[in-house]
Amino acid sequence: MNPSPASSSVSLSRLAAQRLWRDARAGELRLLVIGMSLAVAAVCAVALLVNRLEQGLARDAAQLIGGDVVLASDQPASAPWRAEVDEAGWKSAESSSFASMARADDAQGGASRLVAVKAVPPNYPLRGRVMLSDGRAVGAPAAGQVWVDQAVLDALELAVGDRLWLGEAQLRVGGVIATEPDRGAGFLAFAPRLMLASADLPATGLVQPGSRIGYRLAVVAEAHQQPALREWRERMRERLARGEWRGARIESLESGRPELRQTLDRGLIFLRLVALLAALLAAVGVALAARDFAQRHLDESAMLRVLGLASWRIACIYGLELLAVGVLAGLLGLALGGGVQALLIGLLQGLLPVDLPLPNWQPWALAFGLGMSLLLAFGLPPVLNLARIAPLRVLRRDLGARQSALALGVGVLGLALWLGLLALSAGDAQLAGVTLGGFVAAAFLLAALAWALLWGLRRAIRAPGLPAWLRLATRQVAARPGLAVVQVVALGLGLLALAVLILLRTDLLESWRLATPTRGPDRFVINIQPEQAPDLLAALAEAGVKPLDWYPMFRGRLVAINEQPIPQRKFDNERAQRLVEREFNLSQAVQMPSHNRSVSGQWGGGLSVEAGLARDLGLALGDRLAFEVAGERHVAPITQVRSVEWSSMRVNFFVMFARESVDGLPHTWIATLRAPVDPAAARRLDKRLAAQFPNITVVDVSAQLAQVQRVLEQVADAVQLLFGLTLAVGVVVLLGALTASREARLRDVALMRALGASARLLARVQRAELLGLGALAGVLAAGLALGLGALLALKVFGFAWQPRPWVPLGVVLGGAALAWGAGYWGLRGVLLRAPLLSLRNASGD
Repeated sequence: MNPSPASSSVSLSRLAAQRLWRDARAGELRLLVIGMSLAVAAVCAVALLVNRLEQGLARDAAQLIGGDVVLASDQPASAPWRAEVDEAGWKSAESSSFASMARADDAQGGASRLVAVKAVPPNYPLRGRVMLSDGRAVGAPAAGQVWVDQAVLDALELAVGDRLWLGEAQLRVGGVIATEPDRGAGFLAFAPRLMLASADLPATGLVQPGSRIGYRLAVVAEAHQQPALREWRERMRERLARGEWRGARIESLESGRPELRQTLDRGLIFLRLVALLAALLAAVGVALAARDFAQRHLDESAMLRVLGLASWRIACIYGLELLAVGVLAGLLGLALGGGVQALLIGLLQGLLPVDLPLPNWQPWALAFGLGMSLLLAFGLPPVLNLARIAPLRVLRRDLGARQSALALGVGVLGLALWLGLLALSAGDAQLAGVTLGGFVAAAFLLAALAWALLWGLRRAIRAPGLPAWLRLATRQVAARPGLAVVQVVALGLGLLALAVLILLRTDLLESWRLATPTRGPDRFVINIQPEQAPDLLAALAEAGVKPLDWYPMFRGRLVAINEQPIPQRKFDNERAQRLVEREFNLSQAVQMPSHNRSVSGQWGGGLSVEAGLARDLGLALGDRLAFEVAGERHVAPITQVRSVEWSSMRVNFFVMFARESVDGLPHTWIATLRAPVDPAAARRLDKRLAAQFPNITVVDVSAQLAQVQRVLEQVADAVQLLFGLTLAVGVVVLLGALTASREARLRDVALMRALGASARLLARVQRAELLGLGALAGVLAAGLALGLGALLALKVFGFAWQPRPWVPLGVVLGGAALAWGAGYWGLRGVLLRAPLLSLRNASGD
């Protein structure tokens, strides 16, 4: 009597559970579980981090920029614009910001300090609160009071309750700012904050005709008014694009607080790349582990067929077993990914201005789905093929499993799902395309090169004079070229991924550290008059300080491009429109600044233009730009486009004239320098410069540099953590590649031992084979890593590619060492097994 469907189901599930328990105890599923768990963990950790960051930034965007809509301009909002806001019933607050000098009273030392002044109305801030160091949450200072950063008190040697001078007004320090919701970025962000009530601003006498002041009109609305506010914001964008309020712009999170996103941008891209490579490596590892699992169960499947078990039931048993393994590995990976994400959040805590919300279900589902699709695409197909094993296998051990339509269909479906989820987890089409395309191309290229090298190796075997151990090792590799190619490709892909990560990680961390070098400039000196230049240089030389940058600076407005007036040109993006509406800080030099990099063209005979400006304005070599400087028109062609690292703490310009003389133009000088290491000597230098040259401004950015260094160290630690996770996946791939030939090695070693080969000789043969395969994979991977790394660096990360000769050598040596170490661990016991037992149990593969 045939069993009922219910009893069949129970029987299949019981058989699958029995085999799962047996295979787990035997360790046959170890690599499969580890590889899949690590891949899920890497993707889960990055997806959770990105999800929480995006939720937090979206939730607190209004607080971070100071309002639901913020209009920034170089002039106050006009009455009609204010009337529109008032008529709609929205709340608004307009603040103003500028740079000035705060000073202590002469009786308290008379020290001075450049500060970023911010005058705020009584209802400031509309979103968030100002937090003081004593724990108070406050708004605008009361009349006659100021809130200041601690750096102001330190520089002026004052305390809370003391009075300081700002222009012609004397104001009392009412508290020290701990956090400010809409701090903003830009050059003024390097100066410590001084916040006062707008009512006190006229008494300072600092606002005069022609003063350079920035204004921010913040607008907020109640929840039921948000749709109307969003519509008004879009209308404002259109009106601003038509030039109704020249110089004004609508701030977004990126423009209002770019440091929050730009500091993390490259780090997050790298973390996504790490997760992507972990998933790609895991695919190789799972495929190898599944193949090895299937090879180990060929005899068992054939015996089940002989005993009358139907093919579909065999497929169900092994399919259920592997799916259960996948679910367990996926859940383990989710738990590990959650823990890694918590560590990442802890490492990046200093970068996050607000508490991050808990993640939603999407990153968990994405990571788990990616793991299961990985199993469907690369794990299940070779196992499902066990159902197609011929019963004759019990007599003829050379027979293998045939390809089944079910396995092919599952593989195609799984591959489609895996590719889709992989692209989704990458979060960037270019990153996914370059990485996946490079990985697939590398696999084919590695296979072709490995096959060609193995063909040459077959000929090399015949060369006379080879020692016995080397001849045996080369015969071992050449005897199974297909398996050798699979091993070289798997090893090569693992080493390729690790080499690319090492190259990009090195360049990434170095680009961050070069951006804020520990011995780079920590002082900007501006507003140096031409007649003061010799005396200032002499004063610096006397103090043992040499300027790192020393450039003339003059202001000019771009009035025409190729004889076409700027007002007649239309630009596609908002940033380009803002750039042409403002005055440029221009300079000139005999040669290109050493900290800039030429992109195209040559320095000399015209203008050198920063690459981003050239892109935004649609400029090319040979275009003629006309600048109006002090009423005079200066026209010159573009002869060079150069790359500028704006975060380098060096003096940089959008446009530079490649010439020696300023030709009588009204100009000042700007310099950067590194103050003496001794803090007391640095303070003496600052006071001496302020006393001897009262008109110049010395901007001390040492505290900000130290803060940025700490931030970069935090991001670097986060990168290192996930890099270590991917390194573990790479080791799993190496183990899988080398243990794939364990059964065949058992048979070969048994035959050679039966024929009289000594254990010492066989150990040398195995060592030579492992080192040779690792070195071969390392040579191929190193060359491919340089190309793929350069492509990712230039196209995705956007930093200069710097090939490092030590990396290819390290990859070759590392590949050989890793292959030997992983092979020694994975193939342990092969040389010690009894020859008779090995011959009896060898599968014949």
